[in-house]
Amino acid sequence: MDNDNKNQKLPTRQELREQREKNQPKKHHLVAWVVGVLATILVIAACYGGYVYHKTKSAIDETYDPTNKVTQDSFNGKESFSILLLGTDTGALGRTDVRGNTDTMIIATVNPKTKTFSMMSIPRDTMAQMIGTQNFSVHKINAAYNIGGAGMALKTTSTLLDVPLKYYVEVNMGGLEKLVDGVGGVDVDVPFTFSYGGYTFKKGKMHLNGKQALAYSRMRYDDPRGDYGRQLRQRQVIMSILQNSMSLNTLKNINEVTDSASKSIRTNLTFNSIMKIAKNYRDCIKNMKSDYLHGRGAMIGDASYQVMSDTELQRTSDIVRKSLGLSPVKLNNNETYQNSKNTDFDWNSSDSNQKYYVYEPNSDDWWNGDKLES
Repeated sequence: MDNDNKNQKLPTRQELREQREKNQPKKHHLVAWVVGVLATILVIAACYGGYVYHKTKSAIDETYDPTNKVTQDSFNGKESFSILLLGTDTGALGRTDVRGNTDTMIIATVNPKTKTFSMMSIPRDTMAQMIGTQNFSVHKINAAYNIGGAGMALKTTSTLLDVPLKYYVEVNMGGLEKLVDGVGGVDVDVPFTFSYGGYTFKKGKMHLNGKQALAYSRMRYDDPRGDYGRQLRQRQVIMSILQNSMSLNTLKNINEVTDSASKSIRTNLTFNSIMKIAKNYRDCIKNMKSDYLHGRGAMIGDASYQVMSDTELQRTSDIVRKSLGLSPVKLNNNETYQNSKNTDFDWNSSDSNQKYYVYEPNSDDWWNGDKLES
């Protein structure tokens, strides 16, 4: 995979523009339900035998990605680990792109010593160097998957925060409704009243079916917190799926859940590893935490980005590393380098039209942004 990534040909600006125009009328934002899918099939496989076990194994085997094969950890219940959760904008609602971008990126970390399950959301518009391209290149982080697949997404996110990442779970939109309905729906606390996708969500506690959960998690532009508010609602859905997956009602809908999983998930975790996680880390699900990388709006070329201050990058890196039981390290990467060159950028400003410039590595020359993704 490494050699393939290095030889990836970056899309031209025209190609990116054509792709944007093709997708724009059907632009949708994916519910980050990856954790819920994985947890649901794990709980089912761990708790029930016979027919259910074999059906679950068959579904998980179909999700395995051998092209990103890695040496699996022991998952003995003593060591912490992280998984990059990728929600791709393909597979439903008219989207038929071969790859698409990852509209949802979450670093999920399991720590058996503290018995915690932590989620760190990475905004889709985060400026990041693409790790694995032949030439230096900067895009929104959600383009890493489009350019170089899950391998590039893993390396790009790992380098951004200096955290070890080798496992991933990717889910497309196709199986969401069946999954949510399969666990009996989800319970959320709606932060404010809004309408979206033909549904009205009233402030307060609501129980949602699959179609409602998809709409609830997709709305972005009417949220006063923008994408950050959407991420909060996504995490609500994830937590509810996890909690409801342990209900016997899930067993009644085993066919829907496993069918959803086999058609909508790709992962480089083997079935045996997933079974060990289910057996040895199940208690961690009971104590969930969530956070997000918070940036500032800025214009790079003619595209709107989220740029991250050194302080915020360091804070986020420290949290993820601590959740893994690792000591903090001072970040020194392309993002901190670019920040050092943009000395006039006002990090306290709410102006999302501020100019931010990308420089060539170790140079005072601006990077040629002809291929800059927007």
